[in-house]
Amino acid sequence: MPLRNLAWLVGVPAAVLVGLAIASSAPAPDKDYRLVRQIVDVLAEVDAHYVRELSDADRQKLVEDMINGGLHQLDPHSEYLNADDLKQFETSSEGTYGGVGITLGVDPKTRLLKVATPMPGGPAYEAGLVADDLIVRVGDQSTENMTIDKARELITGPVGTPVTLTLRRDGRAPPEWDVTLARAKIERHPVGGLARRKEDPARWEWFPNPADRIAVVRLKGSFNELTAKELRAAVAEIEAAGGRGLVIDLRDNPGGLLSQAIEVADLFLPGGRIVSTKDRRGGERVFSAKADGTVFQPEPGNPRPMAVLVNRNTASASEIVAAALQDAGRAVVVGERSYGKGSVQKLLRLAGSDPPAAVKLTTETYWRPSGKNIHRYPDAKETDEWGVRPDAGLEVPTTEAERLRYLLEMMKLEYVGGKPGAGGAAPATMPVPKGADGKPLVDDSKAFDDRVLNKAVEVLRERMKG
Repeated sequence: MPLRNLAWLVGVPAAVLVGLAIASSAPAPDKDYRLVRQIVDVLAEVDAHYVRELSDADRQKLVEDMINGGLHQLDPHSEYLNADDLKQFETSSEGTYGGVGITLGVDPKTRLLKVATPMPGGPAYEAGLVADDLIVRVGDQSTENMTIDKARELITGPVGTPVTLTLRRDGRAPPEWDVTLARAKIERHPVGGLARRKEDPARWEWFPNPADRIAVVRLKGSFNELTAKELRAAVAEIEAAGGRGLVIDLRDNPGGLLSQAIEVADLFLPGGRIVSTKDRRGGERVFSAKADGTVFQPEPGNPRPMAVLVNRNTASASEIVAAALQDAGRAVVVGERSYGKGSVQKLLRLAGSDPPAAVKLTTETYWRPSGKNIHRYPDAKETDEWGVRPDAGLEVPTTEAERLRYLLEMMKLEYVGGKPGAGGAAPATMPVPKGADGKPLVDDSKAFDDRVLNKAVEVLRERMKG
């Protein structure tokens, strides 16, 4: 259906009766018009006969659900984005927003919001806020039973503008106080390492064993506009420290921006195809690596081998990177077969929509350099090409217990109690989440044995000997 009709559909709930009046005097409908008329007719019947009267907000949600229901029938990655969804999507893609730099949680006893962790370098961190500080009020609004989405709406805003939080901390005198913070540009850092440095939690340790000089870089969250830039800086730091092998951990990375996947692969490839995309008419776009700007290049006597870690939730943009490096012979792939998402979505803004809205629509498929499309089609004839497979002998299946433990360790890496020397009673490490029965969800009494990473390090050690 043309976008003009979709744009019109967004406004239908607020004007069902007006739409019907116009429809009754309109000329003979074409195919698109008949489709729209079906929606209008259904909404009119709901308006007239549903068991309760719908508010304007109810009508709006009903239409949005109708649109999304249809789009999800096409494929699970196409969706309608209302104004709030669009804002979150843009923030996630850009990797920055205006805020104070805290991750929010809810205190189970008081039902007040709390600081789950302050983000290193952010206004809250620099002001001495620590994990588990209760947020009693945002401005003049109590946070008791407030949703995290509502609090985020109140706390975020234009860079440089102030926001006042009323905080409460046991053991502090006085226990409750106000702090006014100037909102700053907060970055969602997509690159991390093995552990945060104690003296500066914004910086990372890269080497599991300094003697090996094998570094581990994790691409976490999703590929946003900061990914390639931060990865280049991390590799430069690793090279300066004498790094001789590199592991890129893409486990549980859901993907993100196609442009960033191309830039990330391009960092390590001096030439050759990275990926190509095809639309429904067979039109093809080919993306190739540039000769300049390559990092961590092999040298005589220093092969600088690479490994990429993947698992069942490695998807989309992260699969593009893994496939490109694997097909070029630049890196071995270790772990589990990846998710198998070989489609590309474009954000199509709906002209004339007020407030702004968009459709994220699947418009292309992508193809790895070997010529294979790795998409897993559940309703089509199965092929065995989907996903990115580990290299021969490097598949490391993981149990559910191992997977949960890995997720816990990744959560621990994101936890920061507060700025060193800030005081407070925040625990030094993140407490293990508990279930409804009060028992820890994961047993972390023993040191974490990451068999996937261990296998990759073992392979790189052997290749470094050559």
